[in-house]
Amino acid sequence: MTGTGTAPGAPAERREGRQKVTGGARYAAEHPLPDRAHAWPVPATVARGRVTAVDTTAALGRPGVLTVLTHENAPRLAEPDDPTLAVLQDSRVPHRGWFVALVVARSPEEARAAAAAVRVEYAVEEHDVSLTADHPEAYEPETANAGHPARREYGDPDGAFASAPVRIDVSYRVPPLHNHPMEPHTSTAEWEGDRLVVHTSSQGGTAVRAVLAALFALPEDRITVDTGHVGGGFGSKGTPRPDVVLAVMAARETGRPVTVALPRRHLPAVVGHRAPTLHRLRLGAGTDGRLTALTHEIVTHSSRIKEFVEQAAVPARVMYATPSSRTLHRVVRLDVPSPSWMRAPGECPGMYALESAVDELAGALGMDPVGLRLLNEPEREPDSGKPFSSRHLTECLREGARRFGWDRRDPRPRTRAEGPLLVGTGVAAATYPVLVQPSTAEARALPDGTFVVRVNATDIGTGARTVLAQVAADTLRVPLDRVRADIGDSDLPSASLAGGSSGTASWGWAVHDACTRLAGRLGGLTGRLPDEGVTAHADTTGRANAESPYARHAFGAHFAEVTVDSVTGEVRVRRMLGVFAAGRILNARTARSQFIGGMVMGLGMALTEGSTMDAAFGDFTESDLASYHVPAHADVPAVEAHWIDEDDTRLNPMGSKGIGEIGNVGSAAAIGNAVHHATGVRFRELPLTPDKVLAGLSGPPAPTSGRAG
Repeated sequence: MTGTGTAPGAPAERREGRQKVTGGARYAAEHPLPDRAHAWPVPATVARGRVTAVDTTAALGRPGVLTVLTHENAPRLAEPDDPTLAVLQDSRVPHRGWFVALVVARSPEEARAAAAAVRVEYAVEEHDVSLTADHPEAYEPETANAGHPARREYGDPDGAFASAPVRIDVSYRVPPLHNHPMEPHTSTAEWEGDRLVVHTSSQGGTAVRAVLAALFALPEDRITVDTGHVGGGFGSKGTPRPDVVLAVMAARETGRPVTVALPRRHLPAVVGHRAPTLHRLRLGAGTDGRLTALTHEIVTHSSRIKEFVEQAAVPARVMYATPSSRTLHRVVRLDVPSPSWMRAPGECPGMYALESAVDELAGALGMDPVGLRLLNEPEREPDSGKPFSSRHLTECLREGARRFGWDRRDPRPRTRAEGPLLVGTGVAAATYPVLVQPSTAEARALPDGTFVVRVNATDIGTGARTVLAQVAADTLRVPLDRVRADIGDSDLPSASLAGGSSGTASWGWAVHDACTRLAGRLGGLTGRLPDEGVTAHADTTGRANAESPYARHAFGAHFAEVTVDSVTGEVRVRRMLGVFAAGRILNARTARSQFIGGMVMGLGMALTEGSTMDAAFGDFTESDLASYHVPAHADVPAVEAHWIDEDDTRLNPMGSKGIGEIGNVGSAAAIGNAVHHATGVRFRELPLTPDKVLAGLSGPPAPTSGRAG
């Protein structure tokens, strides 16, 4: 179509943008309900043990306090599938920061002051929070996250590695990382008679309703969950968190609406984190650069109460052709907070380590890093043997190299300097799976010539309202301004969560099908439409989740240029460039924003973001934005995002792949590889802070990363 703004890729402006910048968009804590109270949680101050006594006398005597909930008086819940939601149900303390009480008061300030007055006594037990590669309690789980087998092996990886003329045997470490969305995890709960209404900052209202129904023994049709506006999630809001359970508890106990807005310092302990991963990679190759062996083994941690295994070795099953491979995950259950989803779980840390090791192999071979990747392109997915639905990584690498000026690069490390600044460039590949989940949707034609699509999608800042309206307008062949998209309410047709870069592909499929059916119905009608309009429904169950005979992935290539100050050790990124193959781009404006946002998040992972677990106290020392440093505007250089046009008919009716996470995959490796090119020193532990860089520059030469036979 022309002139309507509905054509695929049209850069339509986000529909809720004006509401957000003018304050009209209401988030979970901003609903002005009469007599609303506020609650403040009390976290445990020991790393492991049990509560022996809770003295609430002083707290209850403070102004404005309505009640204090503890494990002794809180409402009883049904046993949750997710143990992290069993809050205030017993005296156990599985890790520091576990909530042991909740103060409810008339204002947030009164609740906070009273929470400080709660006195808790503990029976303290010995704890262990230290992850090591040789931890005696490390074990091989049945699966890593998302159902991936923990181990995959074919050929003879050990024998092939031992006999390879060129070998790389290296270890990398990615520290714990934290989701820090702009809007902390927040919920407001209100009982309207026997109905429960919840406003919550979540990536999936349908899932929240199902969990609350089970926990509080309520029919789902008596619960409404509003997720109209969500201020970011990055995976940490992909499943319900304790805030929504505590808000419902407190509202039931007080008979008032109650808001629980978790303090940012509490988030690392109760909403998940990216678990640390210890990587060992062994790459064997012939002198021509062709891989003969690839082994990627990782060790990670999980909590005592819940197994969560970061699937960081899985990307190595997708990327490169080799006759022998082993990918293995091992996990240690420690007295730590439960790790969970964080943007590009598995792929992000896994591709950092893999793409860094590939760069090391290129150095050992004396080959161009781009050329080495091109040489080892597989014809089929190495692990499954399935054909790719589409794979345009070579085009991304070549186009990125052209745009970046890669041919002007002197391949020798530490050959370019500007005074004290060492200058280098690096490259890395990226991949992320195509995920699609079943969803339902409704499309309605109204007598005034407008259309409404209804689906319980969640917009976490990605522009879902806009893109879904574009899908509908394109399917109905009408101008975009005649379509409205209603989302973010569990009373709408149920939909999957906004996670795994699956949102648009899942919801858009249902919207496309509903609009296709509506167009068919309208084609058989004559005269004016009835006052209520004409409606069509769609449910993609059985199709969206059907097994595909194809390996479906998005791909990309990252290029980075950095400077390293040889006096201070400071690393600065001058420019970043990414080229992606992600199916049909549905909105150029929002897509570019997502790609760039992911790349900047990778910059933070490479240079500033990192957390440490205090072995003595059992908690994260970087628990807020004063100590956990995310990139600021001054850290972000010129960032370019481009894409390859892909026409993949084996995905969904729109031909789209997810784009929310692939920008984050590989960008940290490109920066790390550029730092090596600038300095000649290989750093294998993130983030690349000045102390690490200075030590590397001034210390003895690092051990060689490879052994050439």
